[in-house]
Amino acid sequence: MIHSIKIQSNSKVPKYKQLISIFREGIQSRSIPTDQQLPSINHLSASLDVSRDTVEKAYRELRKKDLVEAVPGKGYFVKKPNSAEKLRVLLLFNKLSAHKRVIYERLIQLLNKIAEVDFYIYNNDVNQFGNLLDQKLDSYAYYVIIPHFYDKYHDALALIDRIPKQKLVLLDKRIRGIGGEYACVYQDFEKNIYEALQQLKDRIKKYRSIKLVFPSWTYQPREIVNGFQRFCIEEQLQGTLVPDINKANLQPGDVYITMMEDDLISLIKQTKNLGLKVGSEIGIISYNENPLKEILLDGITVISTDFELLGETAASMILSNEKSIRENPFRVIIRNSL
Repeated sequence: MIHSIKIQSNSKVPKYKQLISIFREGIQSRSIPTDQQLPSINHLSASLDVSRDTVEKAYRELRKKDLVEAVPGKGYFVKKPNSAEKLRVLLLFNKLSAHKRVIYERLIQLLNKIAEVDFYIYNNDVNQFGNLLDQKLDSYAYYVIIPHFYDKYHDALALIDRIPKQKLVLLDKRIRGIGGEYACVYQDFEKNIYEALQQLKDRIKKYRSIKLVFPSWTYQPREIVNGFQRFCIEEQLQGTLVPDINKANLQPGDVYITMMEDDLISLIKQTKNLGLKVGSEIGIISYNENPLKEILLDGITVISTDFELLGETAASMILSNEKSIRENPFRVIIRNSL
C-alpha cells in the first residue's frame, strides 16, 4: 500500500490533505478493502519522510469522515461500506439521446444508495470534454465516460489516459491505446452491423440496393462503415454510403439504414411525399431501439445493443471494483419496415 502513495512536495495542497485524498479515493474505489489495516503512524511517517503530526492529522480527519476507525492496541482500519461516505461518481456522456437516457437511468437506479453521482454532457466536443475533466480530475472515485467525439481522437485519447485506470469506466465504445487495467463495456460496431445484416440478408436481398446513411460530419464510429462494406462485398450487393439523407434520390428497391433519429424522420417524410410504401418498395433499418419504433409505420426494423444491460454491467463493475473489458450484447428486431 505504501508504495502506491505519492506525496507531492512542491504541491500547494498540504501533505495531510494529500494523504486524506489518497486514502479516501482508495477506500471509495475499493482498492483499499473493508477491514484493511492502514500503516502505523510511525511506519507511514518514516516511509514517506513526513512528520508524525502530518500522518496523525490525516488519520484524524479520516476518522471524522467515518472512513476509518481506531482499534485500541491494534491501529487504524477501514470501516465497513455501510458506515463510510458515499462514492463520488462522475458521468461524462457525449449527449443525452433516448438510449443514453436508458443507460443513465439504470446506472442511477443501481448506484443511488451507495453513490453521489454528478452528470455532465460534453456534446461530442473534445475541448468541452477536456475543460470538464480539468475541473473534475482527482475529485471522484469513478469516471464513467461515453467516448464519442466529432474529431481530435488523439487529443481525446490523451485526455482519457490521464484518468487513473482504477477509476476509469468506459461505456459504449472501446478506445484503443488506453493503457493499464480499467473497466469497459462496449459495442463491437463493425462485428455488430455485419452480423445483424447477415441475419436480415434474406429480406435485404428482395431489394435492389442497400444504403447506409452516414454523414461526413458525425461522431458515429467508422467501424460501422467497415462492417457494412464487408457485408455488401461478401453478399455481392450494391451498397452505397449516403452522406445526407435530405439529398438522397429515393427509388423503389432501396433499403436504407439510419443511425440518427433525425435521419429516420427525414427518410419517413420523403417516403410519404413520394408515395413509396415502406416494407415493399422501400426498406428501412434503424439503429437503437425505442418504444416509438415499435408502432411507427406499423413497426420499424431495429438493430440495437442492450442499453439497459450496458448501464447495469457498468454499475456492477463499480460495485465490485471489477477491472475488465466486456462486449455488450447486440440484437435484431424484425418488423414490417423491411
